[in-house]
Amino acid sequence: MAKPDQNYVLRQLPFVVGGLAGFLLLVNRLLSPELTDSQARSDALGVIVSAVLILTGLLWQQVQPRSPDAVVLTGEQGFELLPGLPDEVKTELAWASHLLLTNTVTRSLVVWYQGKILLRRGVLGINPEVKPGAILKRVLEKQKPIYLVDLKIYPGRIEFDYLPENTQGVICQPIGNQGVLILAANAPRSYTKQDENWIEGIADKLANTLSRFSDDASSC
Repeated sequence: MAKPDQNYVLRQLPFVVGGLAGFLLLVNRLLSPELTDSQARSDALGVIVSAVLILTGLLWQQVQPRSPDAVVLTGEQGFELLPGLPDEVKTELAWASHLLLTNTVTRSLVVWYQGKILLRRGVLGINPEVKPGAILKRVLEKQKPIYLVDLKIYPGRIEFDYLPENTQGVICQPIGNQGVLILAANAPRSYTKQDENWIEGIADKLANTLSRFSDDASSC
């Protein structure tokens, strides 16, 4: 269910005040038996003020666009880690996921690395398995993130059945060349460029830690 626009009343206020002032000026003019010079000047000033208020309201509609409608993602809150991970990796994954969930519009995330789900956190989807589709494969192949700003308009959304079914936006950020950090947002077009840069930095840090873990495991 979409949240109401909290700025709606503020944006409508200049319209209401300007329109009400103009109406009261008209009523006052009609009920005045004589028009004095001072009243004429006051009426002219009132008309100008009313026009400025209405113009301000029109400008606010453009300068202050509506925030994206957010929804409550369907699913249960959870925090799942792949059993057997080293403590260093667990700490790194917990730290990174906490930052993303508390400082961005991310409400659900998955860390998929070397064919395994290392972490699921936030609102969990029903399907616990990740089967890479065309989008994830492209992220791994091109080593570039993909931001699906409004998931419902993309036919490829069916591959994200491991996320909450009403996910609004998705970022797929490569973790080196071995995995992907998948972030689900509760509002379309809600990630900023600064968010994307920050997500890239966190993914790079995860890639460094996970690659060391993989190298240690392969040398044993």
